[in-house]
Amino acid sequence: MAAAPARRGLRGIPHRERLTHGCRPHNAQHLRSLNPRDTPLPDTVLRIALTPGEPAGIGPDLCLRMAAPASDVELVLVADPALLQARASLLGQDFTVSGFDPDRPAAGRVTVLPVSLHVTAQAGLPDTRNARYVLDTLDTAVAGCRDGRFHALVTGPVHKGIINDAGIPFSGHTEYLAAATGTAQVVMMLATEGLRVALVTTHLPLREVSAAVTAARLEQVIRVLHGDLQHRFGIARPRIGVCGLNPHAGEGGHLGREEIEIITPVLETLRASGLALTGPLPADTIFTPEHIATCDVILAMYHDQGLPVLKHLGFGRAVNITLGLPFIRCSVDHGTALDRAGSGAVDGGSLQVAIGYAVDLVRRGLRNG
Repeated sequence: MAAAPARRGLRGIPHRERLTHGCRPHNAQHLRSLNPRDTPLPDTVLRIALTPGEPAGIGPDLCLRMAAPASDVELVLVADPALLQARASLLGQDFTVSGFDPDRPAAGRVTVLPVSLHVTAQAGLPDTRNARYVLDTLDTAVAGCRDGRFHALVTGPVHKGIINDAGIPFSGHTEYLAAATGTAQVVMMLATEGLRVALVTTHLPLREVSAAVTAARLEQVIRVLHGDLQHRFGIARPRIGVCGLNPHAGEGGHLGREEIEIITPVLETLRASGLALTGPLPADTIFTPEHIATCDVILAMYHDQGLPVLKHLGFGRAVNITLGLPFIRCSVDHGTALDRAGSGAVDGGSLQVAIGYAVDLVRRGLRNG
């Protein structure tokens, strides 16, 4: 992919994220933005809640490897302090951190809001008895975001299979947070250097995707995507490229009629209301440099249509953002990596990028009122 076209498609991507391209992303120096909008806000301490995710995975390791927060940020780990202490001992690290005090902001520090494990966690060996603990940390963090204690939420990787094996229906953070906040339509978007990809459907079996791509859903997703790119990212007129569902975008109806009967009519209606939409285009056409350069985001119809491209381009330097929520939520772009938990062989780049992204979005929102 040519560098110059990719840069033209970067409108509104936080400067901190751009600095991670081509460097070791966990290096805190590279994660500091030189953009004036990233300077601390006077008399404002930004409190970012962080849930480490699956306690047997690398989430606790990543928390222990984090660089110190910016001078105006308090990073609040919503976790069991005993888990963090045990993982630090396993890694041979010192672990000293203050408890979270809602009445005393701790700028530039990491604090812990305790949530108790159900059973002791062992690195690399997930236990279904701790599935509820994972959701308890999310519920605690969501409550803090909704009542104003936290400005944003950053989430570590969870193990969906373990949660489901515990008898708790769970398809992913995106859907869980939508239900927890009563949000009718959220949008999953991942971003890395030079590319943003949003999804119409998220964690569905492929055989269910076509039925889920309805006119109503597609219109809602595009409106949420357009609105959040305007209000959270500061893009006055977002340019959205839209994939078709079928190979060759249906080949004029010979390879499927969803483009003719659903996707195109929705796009035409929204274009008439002033939205800047391109497509539907085949996925193997829209994910080329010349098309990426003309879009602020590409909207894929399903998970594996868009995310392999983004992760190939920026794995370890990408961030997952849930749009449409009443608060900012960012996440890592990887899984629990059970085989690496407790080994020290982890790269905290994606978590640092997610935290930096959340801080940038909060600052932008506060500055814009």
